[in-house]
Amino acid sequence: MASSSRVVLFFELLACLLCPFELTQGKVKEPFTLKNLPPLQKASSYPAGCATTYDYIIVGGGTAGCPLAATLSLRYRVLLLERGGSPYGNRNVSYMENFHIGLMNMAPDSPSQAFISTDGVINARARVLGGGTCINAGFYSRASSSFIQEVGWDEDLVNKSFPWVEEKIVQWPKIAPWQAALRDGLLQAGVAPFNGYTYDHVSGTKVGGTIFDETGYRHTAADLLAAGDPDNLRVLLHASVHKIVFDSRQGRLKARAIGVQFTDENGRHHQAFLNSNKDSEIIVSAGAIGTPQLLLLSGIGPKNDLKNHNIPVVLHNKYVGKGMADNPMNSIFIPTRSPPRQSLIETVGITEEGVFIEASSGFGQSSESVHCHHGIMSAEIGQLSTIPPKQRTLEAAQKYAHNKLNLPKEVFHGGFILEKIDGPLSTGHLVLTDTDVRNNPAVTFNYFSHPQDLNRCVYGIKTIERILKTNRFSELSADGAGLSMERVLNMSVQANVNLIPKHTNDTESLEQFCKDTVITIWHYHGGCHVGKVVDQHYRVLGVSGLRVVDGSIFSRSPGTNPQATVMMMGRYMGVKILRERLGRAAGV
Repeated sequence: MASSSRVVLFFELLACLLCPFELTQGKVKEPFTLKNLPPLQKASSYPAGCATTYDYIIVGGGTAGCPLAATLSLRYRVLLLERGGSPYGNRNVSYMENFHIGLMNMAPDSPSQAFISTDGVINARARVLGGGTCINAGFYSRASSSFIQEVGWDEDLVNKSFPWVEEKIVQWPKIAPWQAALRDGLLQAGVAPFNGYTYDHVSGTKVGGTIFDETGYRHTAADLLAAGDPDNLRVLLHASVHKIVFDSRQGRLKARAIGVQFTDENGRHHQAFLNSNKDSEIIVSAGAIGTPQLLLLSGIGPKNDLKNHNIPVVLHNKYVGKGMADNPMNSIFIPTRSPPRQSLIETVGITEEGVFIEASSGFGQSSESVHCHHGIMSAEIGQLSTIPPKQRTLEAAQKYAHNKLNLPKEVFHGGFILEKIDGPLSTGHLVLTDTDVRNNPAVTFNYFSHPQDLNRCVYGIKTIERILKTNRFSELSADGAGLSMERVLNMSVQANVNLIPKHTNDTESLEQFCKDTVITIWHYHGGCHVGKVVDQHYRVLGVSGLRVVDGSIFSRSPGTNPQATVMMMGRYMGVKILRERLGRAAGV
């Protein structure tokens, strides 16, 4: 076949492929519904010795995995394996008022799995279909154009993939009073201009999107599965993948991923396999903790570490689990004349210095959320951050939660202003503690080990000080006269809702305040960096048939809040993989 004919065939095939999911000009779009959501089956339903094979097996039905699975299923047979349960019917996932309850639930089957980094900061990872979009604060904001260029993505495809997500699950918030106060305070403090309502990452102050609708109901990445072909897409819940199966027969240049081993909710073992097509792949989308953990458990990583756990070495790669980072956050508690209505993040100030200013306020509307369950894992509190790092344990957190029952409700009148730094430049690592995939690996983030990160934090605290001096925030104080920075710093250390005694020098040094009150906003990433663990197409180096699509490939967090970009990446990579396969089929 002539070269020109092959090119024509390629574009004809591409047009047929893209037709079902490209917008048609001039036509009114039908509202997106969940009517095509595939059946969500328990892993125990997977028959022993199942002969069915797949074009793609995706490990992790999270923020990237769901849009990726939906897109690939439009053309190919896909198996999506999620270690958690369904988000549907779980009020602690679905409703904003129960945000805090869902995060602090430590039951073995809860949507949130707590872990403590070796730095001593309590953190959480998702364990539910939809991933982090089920347990986060809902804020939706795209990565910057410089980030898109930095990672080498096709800007045209990016600009089609973002709206694909947005038209299905993203809304504009009806801005809450505390968020409006932050907007005004930011502008009066010089974080300008006001960019209005926008998804774009632009310097100044803006209102972003949200995945909560006007009733406070959460729409998650799991909803995006309804955009796939339910006849081609099988979803298994409570499927804990503990090993990728490789064909390492003699004569192969590279070990090839051919399947996975997983356990169901009853602890029974299963296997699932790819078909024999050379383009079929295992795609790991288990997140920045789960993906490097699974690669290590499957024999890809530093050989000495693997041997220490008696894991057969498939491929020595010293970089697996390296470059872990978490964007440090510090919160300032602002007491107010009256309790502000609950709000999660809706407004953000994006500074030229690489500091983001956000806010949250109030508690859930139920007495259970207001008075009993808020505290352990929330973005709105200090997460025991004033306890010395080595003493921070889940037991200490639980003790705080119990003691909190006796606190008067009035203690919680107020809101929080949060500062988070871009990047960050400080990095750490992840190592296995055992070979049980259900257990957390040991993660070190080395918060503020890079001096520029610490300088940015100090700048962020000083920016919050300028905000507190504005007329807008003076009006909110009990006497209308405003609050001194020393007072709010003392409250944020001593009474940062957890009421744990402060360190004596925290308010004398902003650097010390940053270090001692560091918490997380759950934007950790890294562990499978491009050029070290995966190539530019996110295929795992040194083996074949294995790819990674999630935040573990990032060397810095995208934008102010990463969920928009990670969902977009799932869609983007799905379309890109489909295009590449069509190109190969056409001989182009």
